[in-house]
Amino acid sequence: MMMTKSKSNNNNKRGRRRGKTFELRSGLEDDNRDLLKVSKIDFEYETIRIPYKSVNTYKPDFILLSNGIIVETKGRFFPSDRSKHLKVRTQHPNLDIRFVFTNSKAKLNPKSKTTYGEWCDKKGFKYADKLIPTLWLSEPPNKLSLQSITKLKTGGV
Repeated sequence: MMMTKSKSNNNNKRGRRRGKTFELRSGLEDDNRDLLKVSKIDFEYETIRIPYKSVNTYKPDFILLSNGIIVETKGRFFPSDRSKHLKVRTQHPNLDIRFVFTNSKAKLNPKSKTTYGEWCDKKGFKYADKLIPTLWLSEPPNKLSLQSITKLKTGGV
C-alpha cells in the first residue's frame, strides 16, 4: 500500500479528534484516509495541482491510483467550490471527480431548497456521505482519467 503526502505539508492543520492525532486538513479526510489504508488501496493525498481558468489550480484530496477516481471530501460546499469544480470539469472532462460529503442532504445555503446531493445529481457528479463507497474502490480503471492524471503529474495541462 502506498500513500504519498503532499510535499508542502507544513500548512496542514494538526489537531486532535476523538483521541487521535490527525495530519490531514479535516476529520472527514482523516476518516477516508483510514478507510483507504484499511482497504489496502494505493492512493495519493494532494499530490497534483489541476489548473483551471488561467491562473488557478485545484489540489484534489485523494487520487485512487488503481482506477483514476479523484475524491474530494467536503464538509461545507461553498459557491466558490461549486464554481471551481464546474470549471475544472469543463477544462478537464476526462477526470473522474467525485465528492464525499459530511452530509449530502445539507442545503446549499439557508434559503436554498437544493441539497449538496441534488446539486451533484443535476451537474452529473457522483457523491457519497461520510466515507468513500467500497464500490468506488473496486471499480475498474478509468483509462482516460488515469492518462489525464499522469499528464498533470508530468506538467502537462
